[in-house]
Amino acid sequence: MGQNKGIEKTKNWKVLSFNRIGDNEIGYLTPVEENKEIPFLIKRVYYIYNVPEEIERGFHAHRKLEQVLICMNGSVDIKVDNGYEQEIIRLNDPAKGLYIGPHTWREMLSFDASTVLVVLASQTYDESDYIRNYSDFIDVRDKLL
Repeated sequence: MGQNKGIEKTKNWKVLSFNRIGDNEIGYLTPVEENKEIPFLIKRVYYIYNVPEEIERGFHAHRKLEQVLICMNGSVDIKVDNGYEQEIIRLNDPAKGLYIGPHTWREMLSFDASTVLVVLASQTYDESDYIRNYSDFIDVRDKLL
């Protein structure tokens, strides 16, 4: 057995619940702050929208990057995978987010036409942080065990 270097056979993702302030009469406000509801410093924010329903996105992992995905409108399924376990999580509530840590393969599936998915990231864009091939992802994971 290889020496464990910090990567385990456990999930490196979790659903986060954010505070929802307000009601149906006045609307809602949901605050999210770095190092509070978001478990890292936010270095980049981007959003995905107008994705045709038959399109699937993602299909990569990151070496160091942490992300929180929040579906502001519509819905999307996020498939997360650590190479041992897979889970599909439906995002359809702007008061919930999905934390995805490093070395987690992700796929974005089943976009509604109205979906707006906001992504909060712990790093600025760095192409060298991406693992874009699933077999490479498994190879990197195995080297880290």
